[in-house]
Amino acid sequence: MTINKNQSLTRKYKRKPTKVRPVGFQPEIVLFNKPFDVLCQFTDDQNRKTLKDFIAVKDVYAAGRLDRDSEGLLLLTNDGKLQHKLANPSQKTDKTYWAQVEGAATEADIAPLRAGVELKDGLTKPAKVDIMAEPNIWPRIPAIRERAAIPTTWLKITIQEGKNRQVRRMTAHIGFPTLRLIRYSIGQWTLEGINNGEYKRINHG
Repeated sequence: MTINKNQSLTRKYKRKPTKVRPVGFQPEIVLFNKPFDVLCQFTDDQNRKTLKDFIAVKDVYAAGRLDRDSEGLLLLTNDGKLQHKLANPSQKTDKTYWAQVEGAATEADIAPLRAGVELKDGLTKPAKVDIMAEPNIWPRIPAIRERAAIPTTWLKITIQEGKNRQVRRMTAHIGFPTLRLIRYSIGQWTLEGINNGEYKRINHG
């Protein structure tokens, strides 16, 4: 069979079909204050605590992840575009963490984080880092192991990347291991008004 030039051009420039949202689709956001020792998934074959134990909302999925041993803000949504935007480092969404580190960190100690530090998987981008007062937050269960002779410092750290366990590795790199890590905000959304283990639903769009 002979294919003429016009047919060839038609095939070459044929557009991929775009996904059409179903009629009545309502974009939704769930802001969850994740407790320590909870997996960022709805199922687990080892009977560990998951999102299913806390969130009674169907068809929402996490935009990014939060480690099992970290706490704080997890954003879930049924909006695939928003999910991709928040989880994609190229979109440069600010994520702010409160990190309780071992030791009395000074401005000089945290300065390297503002410039970027070399980790095993590459150089981190400059972070916004400040020493902060201890926040008024829920107790962690179980509590962290503090040593009486060694003080701790709270740091407010804002990054746009998503390297594996990045904040913990950054503080360890400068000699201040993270004892407790809480994500306070993702973009415009924060933990404000959400108790640990609870969630808030938001319609958007």
